[in-house]
Amino acid sequence: MKPLLYLLIFCILSIGALAQKKKQETTQSPPVTQSPIASKVAAMKRYPGYFEFYYDEKQDKIYLVIDRLNSEFLYVESLTAAIGSNDIGLDRNQLGHERVVKFERRGPKVLLIEPNSFYRALSDNAPERKAVEQSFAQSVLWGFTVEAEENAPDGKTGGKVLVDASEFFLLDAHDVAGHLRSMNQGNFSLDKSRSAFYTERIKNFPLNSEFEATLTFTGQATGEFIQSVTPSSSAITVREHHSFVQLPDAMYKSRKFDPRAGYFNISYYDYASHFSTPIEQRFITRHRLEKKDANAAISEAVKPIVYYVDPGAPEQIRNALMEGARWWNQAFEAAGYKDAFQVAVLPEDADPMDVRYNVINWVHRSTRGWSYGSSVTDPRTGEIIKGHVSLGSLRDRQDFLIAEGLLAPYEEGKPISKDLEELVLKRLRQLSAHEVGHTLGLAHAYSSSTEGRSSVMDYPQPLARLVNGKIDVSEAYDNKIGAWDKVSITYGYQDFPEGANEDAALDNIIQNSLKDGLTFLSDQDARPPGSAHPFAHLWDNGKDAANELNRVLEVRSVVLKNFGEKNIRPGAPMALLEE
Repeated sequence: MKPLLYLLIFCILSIGALAQKKKQETTQSPPVTQSPIASKVAAMKRYPGYFEFYYDEKQDKIYLVIDRLNSEFLYVESLTAAIGSNDIGLDRNQLGHERVVKFERRGPKVLLIEPNSFYRALSDNAPERKAVEQSFAQSVLWGFTVEAEENAPDGKTGGKVLVDASEFFLLDAHDVAGHLRSMNQGNFSLDKSRSAFYTERIKNFPLNSEFEATLTFTGQATGEFIQSVTPSSSAITVREHHSFVQLPDAMYKSRKFDPRAGYFNISYYDYASHFSTPIEQRFITRHRLEKKDANAAISEAVKPIVYYVDPGAPEQIRNALMEGARWWNQAFEAAGYKDAFQVAVLPEDADPMDVRYNVINWVHRSTRGWSYGSSVTDPRTGEIIKGHVSLGSLRDRQDFLIAEGLLAPYEEGKPISKDLEELVLKRLRQLSAHEVGHTLGLAHAYSSSTEGRSSVMDYPQPLARLVNGKIDVSEAYDNKIGAWDKVSITYGYQDFPEGANEDAALDNIIQNSLKDGLTFLSDQDARPPGSAHPFAHLWDNGKDAANELNRVLEVRSVVLKNFGEKNIRPGAPMALLEE
């Protein structure tokens, strides 16, 4: 009996030990439960980054995690895949509006609010700031419904909220339909059944979140422009992009605007300013650039400005665009920097709409049209966050036609002159430099053609001269940055030593340029019907308009005398002479 007794006691003790162990395990490791947000997005693809978000592939929806209520950030919308008509003006990689916005929780809703930053009170007095804020309207851009939420680690509410942001990101934020209507191309509306997210361009980074959607607009086309560039003009499909971007830190120092310095500006009304001073505050737009050693005459930059060229441009064209853009390093050297402005080809894995990249885009259209330089700018300070250049790809063909018209280069049995190709590439270098200049903050400088080609920010007429009775285009366009460009960049970007009188130093830069015979006249001096300044003409050369007219007429007489079969390729139809 004893063995059986021992066995019975052993079994009882073992069962008790197992029960005690199970009880300890239960006490030490309670069952894991998912948070409300984690439960909601469990089956979705996660995109960690600036604003964490999730993509539900089955429903084609984006859920946004908002963990920074009442904190301002930058919202930028843009058009990535476009229509391709210069006359309509909706181009590939076209920037739209930039807005400082914030999320605010209101009960079951989260509002996306754009404060009115044009009217401010830069004051330490909270009631004074509140009085200005309440005096002018704000804009609520969208209202989201809370799908799930989590408390902050301290147990208080307001930690994180999850919202379905799909309808917001599928909006026609770029107002394509409205633009088509204003251009008399037809009445179109967004067709949600033919619209969806474009996941290839949906990305997330530490400082910015990127969203993109394919949008289709349906309606009746009434304009010839839209009918000429769409396969089915009753259904127009484009892609629109949305960027949520962290605003720059407060270390950037705005620089005062001087109308003589050649810059674009941002402005706002400061109602806290003393009544004896201007209420409107104006500052230039520029990139952030600082010397490693502000006291050194020449110093490397803490962080250089880097521009990236579209890899979609043909190699010969791309090289010319890079060469022209690099001219700006000459101006930054004059301002005391070493290698502060750099140009490279956009990496394969980079998105041209990513605000971390300054880009030079090569844009295709069905007809010739404008190139332009735009930027993403912090509207609070004037700091340029992203330079964004768009160059029309038919420019090279236009300049080739000009070269054919001037040079009459085609003769049976003789090789075609290299002057044609070189004129085109010279023009592209100048074009690249010009449009990049806009994205550095610079406006047109139309008096420069009267001052020895002192700026690439002028509109250049190709300089054709008579040499021994023949047309010479060897100096059709400049091959470097101009003297005025160096003045402008020095005004905007020179890093002054600590303790320097910046206002006096900036004024000294302008005064010295005037002594050197360098001036600034821009669009307001040249384009309006009432403008009549003799030095602000567009598309001219030389100091005196009348003398330049006589010189051009002499060149034209030789061009017309030579006009004929030699202006078109052998075997080409004579009708092409009209082009």
